[in-house]
Amino acid sequence: MFYLTLRVMNRLVVLFLFVQFSFGQSHRADIVIYGATSSGVTAAIEASRLGNQVILIEPSNRVGGLTTGGLGQTDIGNKQVIGGIALEFYQNIKKYYENPNSWIWQEKAEYKDGGQTRSSVTEDAMWTFEPSAALTVLNQMIDDEKIKVFYNERLDRKEGVKKIENIIKHIVMESGIVFSGDVFIDATYEGDLLASSGISYTVGRESNSKYGESLNGNQPNTLGKTLKNKISKNGAHHNFIFGVDPYIISGNPNSGLLPYISKGGPGIEGEGDKGIQAYCFRMTLTDHPENRIPFRKPEKYNELNYELLFRNYEAANGNLEDMYSYGDPLVPWINSLMPNRKTDTNNQKGFSTDFIGQNWDYPEASYEEREKIIDHHRQYQQGLMWTLAYHPRIPKKVRDKVSVWGTCKDEYEREDGWQNQLYIREARRMISDYVMTQKNCESIEVINDPIGMAAYGMDSHNVRRYVNDLGFVENEGNVEAYVEKPFPISYRSIIPKKSECENLVVPVCLSASHIAFGSIRMEPVFMVLGQSSAIIANLAIEKNIAVQDLNYNKLKSILIDKGQILE
Repeated sequence: MFYLTLRVMNRLVVLFLFVQFSFGQSHRADIVIYGATSSGVTAAIEASRLGNQVILIEPSNRVGGLTTGGLGQTDIGNKQVIGGIALEFYQNIKKYYENPNSWIWQEKAEYKDGGQTRSSVTEDAMWTFEPSAALTVLNQMIDDEKIKVFYNERLDRKEGVKKIENIIKHIVMESGIVFSGDVFIDATYEGDLLASSGISYTVGRESNSKYGESLNGNQPNTLGKTLKNKISKNGAHHNFIFGVDPYIISGNPNSGLLPYISKGGPGIEGEGDKGIQAYCFRMTLTDHPENRIPFRKPEKYNELNYELLFRNYEAANGNLEDMYSYGDPLVPWINSLMPNRKTDTNNQKGFSTDFIGQNWDYPEASYEEREKIIDHHRQYQQGLMWTLAYHPRIPKKVRDKVSVWGTCKDEYEREDGWQNQLYIREARRMISDYVMTQKNCESIEVINDPIGMAAYGMDSHNVRRYVNDLGFVENEGNVEAYVEKPFPISYRSIIPKKSECENLVVPVCLSASHIAFGSIRMEPVFMVLGQSSAIIANLAIEKNIAVQDLNYNKLKSILIDKGQILE
């Protein structure tokens, strides 16, 4: 098919837009990026540095996604595979904290970071940070490139994408603003632009048989196995201790199930479904009395929602500290320390911050429905923290440990100290000509067109809560499988099928199976893929060709020149 020059076609379309949308604003750029997640920001920076006019559109009032929304304990697995602008960001984080004025609530010498991404003394980068620090750094990097950011602009998901054949000409926001460009990048966690553009995608877990995997689909097991016969700690972690009753009246099935327990048994191992691994807020907490907002009991608090938490503590035999063999001995959280006496607090154990099974509708939900789901998650998590801190049925030593913490006065816009960014661990995933699978994660199948590397273990949080064959409550869906070494991500996995769209790149909701996405879905990897997306877009514009038709050797040389790690 004759492929018209992108620049020429789009400039003609601009004239049309001014007529058709004379009631609203119209903006044009070479590259239009929808979603100012960390991936979208790095894409915008690289696109600008390559000499392109760039528009960055963010549906909320804050750039950075999870990176500025609470995920300060960087998950990566192997820092050595992070290069380019992503590494530059972490280097800028270190520079930020080298300024004495950045240390308000503690002395710099008092902070000792830990976890998988602790920074060594000799490193020129820092991998743990406050959300406000990440926001400052990213905004400065955006300002340095003079990138135009449009805030609070949401895509009209029903009629907001105008395509001529298989080329996106422009996108329209709910406000009526029109954005036209040569190449578009969908950097959202939800994949709204790709879905509205008619691109093939999936939601949920594939069956193991779909791609020849072993850790996909339903996983009602304590231990699983990788394709290389390595152990995966599935239900062994993040589950209840033995003997927790699931019924409103203990021992009485006729009383009904407690809230958020699914009907039916464990299901068939490896069978596909539409289940989504659980979401939560990566809480930013502090124990500094001058900056702390004590946990508050939410207006819609329902004690019954936390009955399983009470029963899990009450079922413990012996010392509470011996309930679990991993993590915090008393509290169901991962409370990673960040600078200035703050934390990145995440889910851990059987009943925690993950709101299991309550997010399945989120990817396809309307904006209004999503807001309700987000609010439901916030209400649940606020209630959980108040319960752990103050409820008399929680053991005193647990309450004493939790109640010294609270949300921060100086991090987010909300009066209660909570962030707006929910941890969207997965939503839509594109189906392109190449799907990343468990075989890639285990280096059984190695692609020959890398655009970046992933290194985290194959990881899925729990998907649902059910009653097991013994009549006790159990979580299902957790997968924790070790990845032996970093593995490359395919160029073909972030571009759609050519027959569907020739000028769209998708660095976040890329083409991957559920379990492979569980390894890839880390913020620094999204940054890497964002930068690679911009390089792909620029090369397509430069050569006046579809994003699928690039000379990979040429692309590879540019990626390497730009600092990307490909092997």
